Amino acid sequence: MKEQFEWWRTATIYQIYPKSFCDSGSQGTGDIQGIISKLDYLNTLGVDAIWLTPVYCSPMVDNGYDISDYYNINPDFGTMADFDHLLEEAHQRDIRIVMDIVVNHTSTEHAWFKSALGDKNSPYRDYYIWKDPVEGQEPNNWQSKFGGNAWELDEATGQYYLHLFAKEQADLNWENPKVREEVKDIISFWAEKGVDGFRLDVINLISKQQDFPSDDIGDGRRFYTDGPRVHEYLQEISEAVFQKYGSVTVGEMSSTTLEHCQQYSSLDGKELSMVFNFHHLKVDYPNGDKWTKAPFDFHQLKQIFNHWQLGLNAKGWGALFWCNHDQPRVVSRLGNDQQYRVESAKMLAASVHMMQGTPYVYQGEEIGMTNPGYTSIEQYRDVESTNMYDIMVNEQGVSEDDMLAILAQKSRDNSRTPMQWNDSQYAGFSKGQPWLEVAANYPEINADKAVADENSVFHFYRKLIAMRKEIEVITTGDYTDLMPEGDRVFCYKRESESQILVCINNYYGEVAECFLPQEIEAEKGEYVLSNYGEVMEQTPSNCFALRPYETRILLINKQ
Repeated sequence: MKEQFEWWRTATIYQIYPKSFCDSGSQGTGDIQGIISKLDYLNTLGVDAIWLTPVYCSPMVDNGYDISDYYNINPDFGTMADFDHLLEEAHQRDIRIVMDIVVNHTSTEHAWFKSALGDKNSPYRDYYIWKDPVEGQEPNNWQSKFGGNAWELDEATGQYYLHLFAKEQADLNWENPKVREEVKDIISFWAEKGVDGFRLDVINLISKQQDFPSDDIGDGRRFYTDGPRVHEYLQEISEAVFQKYGSVTVGEMSSTTLEHCQQYSSLDGKELSMVFNFHHLKVDYPNGDKWTKAPFDFHQLKQIFNHWQLGLNAKGWGALFWCNHDQPRVVSRLGNDQQYRVESAKMLAASVHMMQGTPYVYQGEEIGMTNPGYTSIEQYRDVESTNMYDIMVNEQGVSEDDMLAILAQKSRDNSRTPMQWNDSQYAGFSKGQPWLEVAANYPEINADKAVADENSVFHFYRKLIAMRKEIEVITTGDYTDLMPEGDRVFCYKRESESQILVCINNYYGEVAECFLPQEIEAEKGEYVLSNYGEVMEQTPSNCFALRPYETRILLINKQ
């Protein structure tokens, strides 16, 4: 691969959920001009690129992941002129723009689907997946990831169309070469504008097994996840567009495997630059059940990191992350968002930023924003959350208090509360009533205070982002879990030809003992970062006590 394509190996990417980032006026929802107004803040943080969740025209059934026009900006966020201005201002600050692209499905409001619906002779009919009923029922028993059957009847023609997500999100038929040409044209349009890369939504679902069998042991996902032609399709798009423009690409991989991700992100660059997987974010789903209040499984977390770090090393490349617009705030989820909020937010950041891969920081994570702690169902806006409340309280008999406790831990709205910029009304997010209630702790937790405090979570993230560019072992080193059986400490080694880095993390609110193997000659190294400042003055040793949520990063230069 060409050197200029590889900037992302030492980069950190910042995810913006535009609706909740910054409102330039008083409409109560964020917009592109609001993002532009905060570029200097992001420049101070030191990030290399911004990933924007979808800003295209959309009915917003699924927060913009239901696109009705790939070539225009949603008026809620601004105009194409605003977007061009954002590109220009970001590039002036050496910040790249990565756009979210959704090409597994379109909105049913898209012109292609509106033409196809009710008309078997439409030139766009074969852009989607249509099947006849089987014995008067749906074509098979595949389930939508949003609940219910994955087929919707087109009454005018008597056929069903496939929707792996909401019924308003019709799956595209990638078997049709015209669809693949349309996808190339769409991505090329934005690349020609100067967009630097693309995050590809659920991209490993684009190839379906063509006999569309019913699934006698599951929900159908084994017939379309990492499907039969998915690598062929990605290589075709990559050769035609991504390689032509030098685009960085990150694929969101749903229910994937390491073996497929080795191929998706292969170092030969034939498919994608890197992959997202979500296995580590299900460690607080006991028996796979998201909708229960539960602690996280620490040993499972370490095992998953070990599996992916070893498996992608020298074969592929991964995205490193805790938070996004679909996940609760990590400091509330795995840390302590009260007494040890600052310490645990820093520790959790260090424990993933020192791994191999490209870190992604979700808006507000860098100042230690917490879950809002909503106490009423009326405060929630997320359709998944309100639907689950209705099912579990009104149908399954779960008490209202218990369900609110579950939502306070698991709801997607936990990460979608408005960004906390300052201690003025509405946290400085908007001059008007925000679309979602601001977390009550915004007077204490906000960007202005964080930037002003050199010991804040913000400045710790700045150091992590800078270290990735300065210390080569973070990019190139092999990974070894040094304490796989430890009950409280996550301690791993990164080693290259010239350096050893040891990242030591206490994941709990009590003191924990750490014993490094004797082959780690700790006294020959130095602490390059810690969340308890005075540690930096100590001579490293192999045995010591870690304070609650303490992190230490040890660097040893080989002689």
